[in-house]
Amino acid sequence: MKLQSLPLARHLGGVALTCALAFPALAHAQMTSGQTLYEQLGGKPAITKVVHDMIVNVAADNRINHFFAKTNIPHLQMELVNQVCEGTGGPCKYTGLNMRQAHKGMNLSTADFNALVEDLQKSMDSNHVPLGLQNQLLAILAPMEPHVVHQ
Repeated sequence: MKLQSLPLARHLGGVALTCALAFPALAHAQMTSGQTLYEQLGGKPAITKVVHDMIVNVAADNRINHFFAKTNIPHLQMELVNQVCEGTGGPCKYTGLNMRQAHKGMNLSTADFNALVEDLQKSMDSNHVPLGLQNQLLAILAPMEPHVVHQ
C-alpha cells in the first residue's frame, strides 16, 4: 500500500495512533551510567532512522497500514521523532493530543497495538538497537495500551 501526503486535518488519526503506540509524550527516560536513554540511543539522528524505518514497516504491514493511508508521512515522522526524543529524555517537545483524545472513536484492538509494536521492534533490530535499550523503549510503550485500545 502506498501512503499519500494529505493536509494535516486528514491525517491526525494516523499521527496520533503512531505517536501513542510508539512512545508517551511525558515519559521520562531511565538513566544508566549518567546518560539518558536518548543519549544511549544515539540522539536525534538515530531516533529519526528508527522512526523512519518503523514507518516503512507499517506501510508494508497489511494488518495496520490502512490506519495510515491518508497520512502526511513527513509530518508523521516529525511528530514521532519529537515524541520519542522527549520520551527518552532528549531536548525535543511533543505537542500533540493526549492519547485518549487522539484515539477516541478509532476502536483500535490489542492486535492493532501489538502489530505496531512488532513493526517498531523490527526497526530497532535492523538498526542494531541493543536489546536492553529496546526493553527500555518498550517499557515506555506498554502503559499506553489502555489509553489507545478500544477508544
